[in-house]
Amino acid sequence: MDVKKTLGDLDKESFITLLSKLIGEAKFVQNNPPDLIPQEDRVVKHVLDSLLPLSTTTGGGPLLINHVTYYPGRGNVIIEYPGTVPGKVLSFVGCHMDVVTANPEDWEFDPFSLSIDGDKLCGRGTTDCLGHVALVTELMKRLAETKLKLKSTVVVVLIANEENSAISGVGVDALVKDGLLNKLKDGPLFWIDTADKQPCIGTGGSIPWKLHVTGKLFHSGLVHKAINPLELAMEALKEIQSRFYRDFPPHEKEKVYEYATPSTMKPTQWSYPGGGINQIPGECTISGDVRLTPFYDVKDVMKKLQEYVDDINENITKLDTRGPVSKYALPDENLQGRLTISFDEASSGVACDLESCGFHVLCKATEEVVGHVKPYSITGTLPLIRELQDEGFDVQTSGYGLMSTYHAKNEYCLFSDMAQGYRVFASVISQLED
Repeated sequence: MDVKKTLGDLDKESFITLLSKLIGEAKFVQNNPPDLIPQEDRVVKHVLDSLLPLSTTTGGGPLLINHVTYYPGRGNVIIEYPGTVPGKVLSFVGCHMDVVTANPEDWEFDPFSLSIDGDKLCGRGTTDCLGHVALVTELMKRLAETKLKLKSTVVVVLIANEENSAISGVGVDALVKDGLLNKLKDGPLFWIDTADKQPCIGTGGSIPWKLHVTGKLFHSGLVHKAINPLELAMEALKEIQSRFYRDFPPHEKEKVYEYATPSTMKPTQWSYPGGGINQIPGECTISGDVRLTPFYDVKDVMKKLQEYVDDINENITKLDTRGPVSKYALPDENLQGRLTISFDEASSGVACDLESCGFHVLCKATEEVVGHVKPYSITGTLPLIRELQDEGFDVQTSGYGLMSTYHAKNEYCLFSDMAQGYRVFASVISQLED
Protein backbone atom coordinates (compact mmCIF):
# COMPACT_ATOMS: atom_id res chain seq x y z
CA MET A 1 0.00 0.00 0.00
CA ASP A 2 1.33 3.46 -0.91
CA VAL A 3 1.50 5.26 2.43
CA LYS A 4 1.81 8.78 0.98
CA LYS A 5 -1.01 8.25 -1.50
CA THR A 6 -3.32 6.80 1.16
CA LEU A 7 -2.65 9.64 3.61
CA GLY A 8 -3.09 12.20 0.83
CA ASP A 9 -3.10 15.91 1.66
CA LEU A 10 -4.10 17.76 4.81
CA ASP A 11 -7.89 18.17 4.90
CA LYS A 12 -8.21 21.96 5.00
CA GLU A 13 -11.77 22.13 6.27
CA SER A 14 -11.21 19.58 9.04
CA PHE A 15 -7.89 21.18 10.09
CA ILE A 16 -9.27 24.73 10.22
CA THR A 17 -12.40 23.61 12.11
CA LEU A 18 -10.22 21.99 14.78
CA LEU A 19 -7.67 24.83 14.88
CA SER A 20 -10.48 27.34 15.32
CA LYS A 21 -11.63 25.48 18.45
CA LEU A 22 -8.07 25.31 19.81
CA ILE A 23 -7.32 29.02 19.27
CA GLY A 24 -10.66 29.72 20.96
CA GLU A 25 -9.08 28.22 24.12
CA ALA A 26 -5.81 30.19 23.85
CA LYS A 27 -6.90 32.73 26.46
CA PHE A 28 -7.28 29.92 29.02
CA VAL A 29 -3.97 28.20 28.27
CA GLN A 30 -1.65 31.22 28.67
CA ASN A 31 1.28 30.13 30.82
CA ASN A 32 2.70 32.75 33.18
CA PRO A 33 2.41 31.63 36.81
CA PRO A 34 1.36 32.57 39.40
CA ASP A 35 -1.11 34.84 37.56
CA LEU A 36 -1.87 32.63 34.58
CA ILE A 37 -1.87 28.85 35.01
CA PRO A 38 -3.01 27.11 31.82
CA GLN A 39 -5.88 24.63 31.75
CA GLU A 40 -4.57 22.40 28.97
CA ASP A 41 -7.52 20.00 29.34
CA ARG A 42 -9.60 22.62 27.52
CA VAL A 43 -7.47 21.83 24.43
CA VAL A 44 -7.43 18.09 25.23
CA LYS A 45 -11.24 18.04 25.09
CA HIS A 46 -11.27 19.10 21.41
CA VAL A 47 -8.54 16.59 20.52
CA LEU A 48 -10.47 13.79 22.21
CA ASP A 49 -13.73 14.86 20.53
CA SER A 50 -11.92 14.40 17.21
CA LEU A 51 -10.12 11.11 17.98
CA LEU A 52 -12.15 9.13 20.53
CA PRO A 53 -14.71 8.00 17.90
CA LEU A 54 -11.76 6.31 16.11
CA SER A 55 -10.31 4.68 19.24
CA THR A 56 -10.41 1.40 21.12
CA THR A 57 -12.02 3.35 23.99
CA THR A 58 -15.27 3.62 21.99
CA GLY A 59 -14.63 0.57 19.80
CA GLY A 60 -14.79 2.83 16.74
CA GLY A 61 -11.21 2.38 15.56
CA PRO A 62 -7.61 1.35 16.24
CA LEU A 63 -6.27 4.38 18.16
CA LEU A 64 -5.02 3.77 21.71
CA ILE A 65 -5.52 6.99 23.68
CA ASN A 66 -4.08 7.71 27.12
CA HIS A 67 -5.03 11.00 28.80
CA VAL A 68 -2.41 11.42 31.54
CA THR A 69 -2.90 14.11 34.18
CA TYR A 70 -0.55 15.00 37.05
CA TYR A 71 -2.23 18.27 37.99
CA PRO A 72 -6.00 18.95 37.85
CA GLY A 73 -7.08 20.31 34.47
CA ARG A 74 -3.59 20.03 33.02
CA GLY A 75 -3.44 16.82 30.99
CA ASN A 76 -1.10 15.28 28.43
CA VAL A 77 -2.30 12.94 25.67
CA ILE A 78 -0.47 9.90 24.26
CA ILE A 79 -2.07 8.68 21.01
CA GLU A 80 -0.91 5.44 19.43
CA TYR A 81 -1.63 3.93 16.03
CA PRO A 82 -0.44 0.30 16.36
CA GLY A 83 1.87 -1.23 13.77
CA THR A 84 2.43 -4.90 13.06
CA VAL A 85 6.13 -5.25 13.98
CA PRO A 86 6.83 -5.26 17.74
CA GLY A 87 9.46 -2.69 18.77
CA LYS A 88 9.27 -0.75 15.47
CA VAL A 89 8.15 2.76 16.36
CA LEU A 90 8.34 6.43 15.41
CA SER A 91 6.93 9.35 17.35
CA PHE A 92 5.90 12.98 17.02
CA VAL A 93 6.35 14.64 20.41
CA GLY A 94 6.53 18.14 21.86
CA CYS A 95 3.38 19.75 20.44
CA HIS A 96 2.33 21.65 23.54
CA MET A 97 -1.09 22.84 24.55
CA ASP A 98 -0.05 25.97 26.49
CA VAL A 99 0.84 29.33 24.92
CA VAL A 100 2.73 32.49 25.88
CA THR A 101 0.68 35.48 26.97
CA ALA A 102 -0.98 37.96 24.61
CA ASN A 103 -2.40 41.40 25.31
CA PRO A 104 -5.33 42.01 22.92
CA GLU A 105 -4.75 45.79 23.11
CA ASP A 106 -1.36 45.37 21.40
CA TRP A 107 -2.65 43.19 18.55
CA GLU A 108 -4.18 44.10 15.21
CA PHE A 109 -6.68 41.24 15.59
CA ASP A 110 -8.16 39.21 18.45
CA PRO A 111 -5.36 36.85 19.63
CA PHE A 112 -7.91 34.49 21.18
CA SER A 113 -9.99 33.59 18.14
CA LEU A 114 -8.85 32.25 14.78
CA SER A 115 -9.02 34.74 11.93
CA ILE A 116 -8.20 33.84 8.34
CA ASP A 117 -6.59 36.17 5.82
CA GLY A 118 -5.96 34.24 2.61
CA ASP A 119 -3.25 31.69 3.43
CA LYS A 120 -2.66 33.28 6.85
CA LEU A 121 -4.16 31.64 9.95
CA CYS A 122 -3.98 34.27 12.70
CA GLY A 123 -4.12 33.96 16.49
CA ARG A 124 -2.05 33.16 19.58
CA GLY A 125 -0.73 29.60 19.26
CA THR A 126 -1.08 29.22 15.48
CA THR A 127 2.71 28.93 15.09
CA ASP A 128 3.56 27.96 18.70
CA CYS A 129 2.13 25.43 19.12
CA LEU A 130 -1.63 24.86 18.79
CA GLY A 131 -1.21 24.77 15.01
CA HIS A 132 1.00 21.71 15.43
CA VAL A 133 -1.43 20.15 17.93
CA ALA A 134 -4.15 20.38 15.26
CA LEU A 135 -1.75 19.10 12.58
CA VAL A 136 -0.71 15.89 14.35
CA THR A 137 -4.30 15.29 15.49
CA GLU A 138 -5.38 15.41 11.83
CA LEU A 139 -2.55 12.99 10.94
CA MET A 140 -3.70 10.45 13.55
CA LYS A 141 -7.32 10.88 12.49
CA ARG A 142 -6.42 10.11 8.88
CA LEU A 143 -4.35 7.05 9.86
CA ALA A 144 -7.29 5.69 11.86
CA GLU A 145 -9.83 6.42 9.12
CA THR A 146 -7.76 4.73 6.39
CA LYS A 147 -6.76 1.79 8.67
CA LEU A 148 -3.41 1.87 6.91
CA LYS A 149 -1.45 -1.33 7.54
CA LEU A 150 1.94 -0.20 8.90
CA LYS A 151 4.91 -2.10 10.29
CA SER A 152 5.71 0.89 12.51
CA THR A 153 3.65 2.00 15.48
CA VAL A 154 3.09 5.77 15.16
CA VAL A 155 2.84 7.65 18.46
CA VAL A 156 1.86 11.28 19.06
CA VAL A 157 2.48 12.90 22.45
CA LEU A 158 0.72 16.21 23.17
CA ILE A 159 2.17 17.87 26.25
CA ALA A 160 1.23 20.34 28.96
CA ASN A 161 3.45 23.02 30.46
CA GLU A 162 6.16 23.72 27.90
CA GLU A 163 6.25 27.52 28.01
CA ASN A 164 7.24 27.97 31.66
CA SER A 165 9.36 25.93 34.06
CA ALA A 166 8.19 27.58 37.31
CA ILE A 167 5.92 24.57 37.94
CA SER A 168 7.37 21.14 37.20
CA GLY A 169 6.06 17.57 37.22
CA VAL A 170 3.15 18.44 34.89
CA GLY A 171 4.28 17.68 31.33
CA VAL A 172 6.87 15.65 29.45
CA ASP A 173 9.26 15.59 32.43
CA ALA A 174 6.67 13.62 34.42
CA LEU A 175 5.84 11.33 31.47
CA VAL A 176 9.54 10.42 31.10
CA LYS A 177 9.95 9.92 34.86
CA ASP A 178 7.01 7.51 34.89
CA GLY A 179 8.45 5.53 31.96
CA LEU A 180 5.43 6.29 29.73
CA LEU A 181 7.67 7.20 26.79
CA ASN A 182 10.23 4.40 27.17
CA LYS A 183 9.08 2.47 24.08
CA LEU A 184 9.79 5.58 21.95
CA LYS A 185 13.54 4.95 22.42
CA ASP A 186 13.24 2.17 19.81
CA GLY A 187 12.85 4.63 16.92
CA PRO A 188 13.27 8.28 15.94
CA LEU A 189 11.48 10.90 18.03
CA PHE A 190 10.51 14.05 16.11
CA TRP A 191 10.03 17.05 18.41
CA ILE A 192 7.56 19.26 16.53
CA ASP A 193 7.90 22.73 18.03
CA THR A 194 10.29 24.75 15.86
CA ALA A 195 9.57 26.73 12.69
CA ASP A 196 10.29 27.48 9.04
CA LYS A 197 9.91 23.88 7.75
CA GLN A 198 13.59 22.95 8.00
CA PRO A 199 15.25 20.53 10.44
CA CYS A 200 16.51 22.43 13.48
CA ILE A 201 19.61 20.43 14.41
CA GLY A 202 20.97 22.47 17.30
CA THR A 203 19.66 24.63 20.13
CA GLY A 204 21.24 26.64 22.92
CA GLY A 205 21.56 26.25 26.65
CA SER A 206 20.39 29.11 28.83
CA ILE A 207 21.89 30.44 32.07
CA PRO A 208 19.91 33.36 33.51
CA TRP A 209 22.18 35.42 35.82
CA LYS A 210 21.94 38.40 38.18
CA LEU A 211 24.94 40.54 39.10
CA HIS A 212 24.22 42.50 42.28
CA VAL A 213 26.62 45.38 42.91
CA THR A 214 27.01 47.17 46.26
CA GLY A 215 28.65 50.60 46.47
CA LYS A 216 28.19 53.51 48.87
CA LEU A 217 25.29 55.95 48.57
CA PHE A 218 26.28 59.62 48.66
CA HIS A 219 25.56 63.09 47.26
CA SER A 220 26.70 63.39 43.65
CA GLY A 221 28.47 66.70 44.41
CA LEU A 222 30.70 64.89 46.92
CA VAL A 223 31.61 62.05 44.61
CA HIS A 224 34.94 61.40 46.38
CA LYS A 225 32.95 60.05 49.36
CA ALA A 226 30.89 57.59 47.26
CA ILE A 227 31.43 54.24 45.61
CA ASN A 228 29.35 54.40 42.44
CA PRO A 229 27.76 50.95 41.92
CA LEU A 230 26.65 51.86 38.38
CA GLU A 231 30.23 52.54 37.26
CA LEU A 232 31.46 49.47 39.12
CA ALA A 233 28.77 47.33 37.47
CA MET A 234 29.69 48.58 33.99
CA GLU A 235 33.41 48.01 34.43
CA ALA A 236 32.98 44.65 36.16
CA LEU A 237 30.57 43.39 33.50
CA LYS A 238 32.96 44.46 30.75
CA GLU A 239 35.71 42.42 32.44
CA ILE A 240 33.41 39.41 32.99
CA GLN A 241 32.31 39.46 29.34
CA SER A 242 35.93 39.71 28.12
CA ARG A 243 36.89 36.66 30.18
CA PHE A 244 33.79 34.74 29.07
CA TYR A 245 34.58 35.25 25.37
CA ARG A 246 38.21 34.28 25.98
CA ASP A 247 37.24 31.04 27.77
CA PHE A 248 34.24 30.10 25.58
CA PRO A 249 35.14 31.21 22.04
CA PRO A 250 33.29 30.06 18.91
CA HIS A 251 33.54 26.26 18.77
CA GLU A 252 34.63 24.47 15.60
CA LYS A 253 31.48 22.29 15.62
CA GLU A 254 29.26 25.39 15.39
CA LYS A 255 30.18 25.61 11.68
CA VAL A 256 29.12 22.00 11.08
CA TYR A 257 25.76 22.66 12.75
CA GLU A 258 25.28 26.02 10.98
CA TYR A 259 24.77 27.97 14.23
CA ALA A 260 23.63 31.55 13.56
CA THR A 261 25.69 32.77 16.56
CA PRO A 262 28.33 31.37 18.93
CA SER A 263 27.81 31.33 22.71
CA THR A 264 27.02 34.76 24.16
CA MET A 265 26.95 36.39 27.60
CA LYS A 266 25.19 39.75 27.84
CA PRO A 267 23.01 42.03 30.00
CA THR A 268 19.31 42.41 29.23
CA GLN A 269 17.94 44.21 32.34
CA TRP A 270 19.15 46.88 34.75
CA SER A 271 17.55 47.93 38.04
CA TYR A 272 18.36 50.09 41.05
CA PRO A 273 16.31 51.12 44.12
CA GLY A 274 15.58 54.65 42.87
CA GLY A 275 16.63 58.04 44.18
CA GLY A 276 17.29 61.63 43.14
CA ILE A 277 19.33 62.63 40.09
CA ASN A 278 21.83 64.21 42.54
CA GLN A 279 22.32 60.99 44.48
CA ILE A 280 24.76 58.21 43.73
CA PRO A 281 22.82 55.05 44.64
CA GLY A 282 24.09 52.45 47.08
CA GLU A 283 23.41 49.42 44.89
CA CYS A 284 22.21 48.18 41.51
CA THR A 285 21.53 44.90 39.75
CA ILE A 286 22.27 43.90 36.17
CA SER A 287 20.53 40.78 34.88
CA GLY A 288 21.01 38.90 31.66
CA ASP A 289 21.67 35.47 30.26
CA VAL A 290 24.27 33.23 28.75
CA ARG A 291 23.19 31.43 25.58
CA LEU A 292 25.48 28.46 25.20
CA THR A 293 26.02 26.15 22.24
CA PRO A 294 25.81 22.48 23.30
CA PHE A 295 29.54 21.90 22.83
CA TYR A 296 30.20 23.60 26.18
CA ASP A 297 28.94 22.48 29.58
CA VAL A 298 26.50 24.72 31.46
CA LYS A 299 28.02 23.79 34.85
CA ASP A 300 31.54 24.71 33.65
CA VAL A 301 30.30 28.16 32.59
CA MET A 302 28.52 28.83 35.90
CA LYS A 303 31.67 27.82 37.79
CA LYS A 304 33.80 30.15 35.66
CA LEU A 305 31.44 33.11 36.07
CA GLN A 306 31.60 32.66 39.85
CA GLU A 307 35.41 32.53 39.65
CA TYR A 308 35.50 35.77 37.61
CA VAL A 309 33.37 37.54 40.23
CA ASP A 310 35.46 36.21 43.14
CA ASP A 311 38.66 37.36 41.41
CA ILE A 312 37.27 40.85 40.67
CA ASN A 313 36.19 41.21 44.32
CA GLU A 314 39.72 40.27 45.42
CA ASN A 315 41.25 42.80 43.04
CA ILE A 316 38.54 45.45 42.89
CA THR A 317 40.99 48.39 42.97
CA LYS A 318 42.62 47.11 39.75
CA LEU A 319 39.44 47.57 37.70
CA ASP A 320 39.36 50.52 35.31
CA THR A 321 37.70 53.60 36.79
CA ARG A 322 35.87 56.53 35.20
CA GLY A 323 37.54 59.84 35.80
CA PRO A 324 40.01 61.18 38.41
CA VAL A 325 37.80 60.62 41.50
CA SER A 326 35.98 57.44 40.46
CA LYS A 327 36.95 54.61 42.79
CA TYR A 328 35.65 51.29 44.13
CA ALA A 329 37.26 51.39 47.60
CA LEU A 330 37.31 53.94 50.45
CA PRO A 331 40.29 52.79 52.59
CA ASP A 332 39.73 55.46 55.29
CA GLU A 333 36.26 54.01 55.91
CA ASN A 334 37.41 50.40 55.40
CA LEU A 335 34.80 50.08 52.64
CA GLN A 336 34.95 48.59 49.20
CA GLY A 337 32.45 47.83 46.47
CA ARG A 338 31.28 44.26 46.13
CA LEU A 339 29.79 42.02 43.44
CA THR A 340 27.63 38.94 43.95
CA ILE A 341 26.41 36.73 41.12
CA SER A 342 23.43 34.40 41.31
CA PHE A 343 21.73 32.11 38.80
CA ASP A 344 18.17 31.09 38.02
CA GLU A 345 17.43 27.64 36.62
CA ALA A 346 19.81 26.79 33.79
CA SER A 347 19.18 24.41 30.89
CA SER A 348 21.43 22.74 28.33
CA GLY A 349 21.25 22.97 24.55
CA VAL A 350 21.09 19.99 22.23
CA ALA A 351 23.01 18.93 19.13
CA CYS A 352 20.95 16.38 17.19
CA ASP A 353 22.67 13.21 15.95
CA LEU A 354 23.49 13.90 12.30
CA GLU A 355 24.25 10.22 11.64
CA SER A 356 20.91 8.90 12.85
CA CYS A 357 18.17 7.33 10.76
CA GLY A 358 15.74 9.97 12.09
CA PHE A 359 17.85 12.83 10.74
CA HIS A 360 18.24 11.25 7.30
CA VAL A 361 14.53 10.50 6.80
CA LEU A 362 13.55 14.01 7.98
CA CYS A 363 16.02 15.59 5.53
CA LYS A 364 14.84 13.43 2.64
CA ALA A 365 11.16 14.15 3.42
CA THR A 366 11.86 17.89 3.68
CA GLU A 367 13.70 17.98 0.35
CA GLU A 368 10.93 15.97 -1.31
CA VAL A 369 8.07 18.16 -0.02
CA VAL A 370 9.56 21.64 0.50
CA GLY A 371 11.95 21.46 -2.47
CA HIS A 372 15.20 21.97 -0.58
CA VAL A 373 16.72 21.05 2.75
CA LYS A 374 18.84 23.44 4.83
CA PRO A 375 19.23 22.35 8.45
CA TYR A 376 19.91 25.19 10.89
CA SER A 377 20.82 25.80 14.52
CA ILE A 378 19.99 28.65 16.90
CA THR A 379 20.87 29.48 20.49
CA GLY A 380 17.19 29.74 21.34
CA THR A 381 16.29 27.20 24.00
CA LEU A 382 13.94 24.26 23.62
CA PRO A 383 13.37 23.01 27.14
CA LEU A 384 13.21 19.27 27.82
CA ILE A 385 14.77 17.83 24.66
CA ARG A 386 18.34 17.62 25.99
CA GLU A 387 17.00 15.54 28.86
CA LEU A 388 15.30 13.23 26.34
CA GLN A 389 18.53 12.89 24.37
CA ASP A 390 20.45 12.14 27.58
CA GLU A 391 17.84 9.46 28.38
CA GLY A 392 18.67 7.71 25.09
CA PHE A 393 16.07 9.07 22.65
CA ASP A 394 17.01 9.85 19.02
CA VAL A 395 15.64 13.41 19.07
CA GLN A 396 15.20 15.36 15.84
CA THR A 397 13.32 18.67 15.68
CA SER A 398 11.24 20.47 13.10
CA GLY A 399 8.19 22.72 12.84
CA TYR A 400 5.88 24.34 10.33
CA GLY A 401 5.01 27.70 11.87
CA LEU A 402 6.95 30.91 11.24
CA MET A 403 10.02 31.90 13.25
CA SER A 404 9.22 35.56 12.57
CA THR A 405 5.94 35.30 14.53
CA TYR A 406 7.16 33.02 17.34
CA HIS A 407 6.11 34.51 20.73
CA ALA A 408 5.36 37.71 18.82
CA LYS A 409 2.40 40.08 18.60
CA ASN A 410 0.06 39.31 15.69
CA GLU A 411 1.17 35.66 15.56
CA TYR A 412 0.13 33.67 12.51
CA CYS A 413 1.08 30.62 10.47
CA LEU A 414 0.39 29.71 6.84
CA PHE A 415 -2.01 26.91 5.92
CA SER A 416 0.29 26.03 2.99
CA ASP A 417 3.20 25.47 5.42
CA MET A 418 1.10 23.25 7.68
CA ALA A 419 -0.06 21.29 4.62
CA GLN A 420 3.59 20.71 3.70
CA GLY A 421 4.27 19.61 7.28
CA TYR A 422 1.54 16.99 6.92
CA ARG A 423 3.17 15.67 3.74
CA VAL A 424 6.59 15.61 5.44
CA PHE A 425 5.09 13.43 8.22
CA ALA A 426 3.54 11.11 5.61
CA SER A 427 6.92 10.81 3.85
CA VAL A 428 8.72 10.08 7.15
CA ILE A 429 6.21 7.29 7.96
CA SER A 430 6.54 5.93 4.42
CA GLN A 431 10.36 5.88 4.46
CA LEU A 432 10.49 4.12 7.82
CA GLU A 433 8.33 1.29 6.42
CA ASP A 434 11.19 0.28 4.09
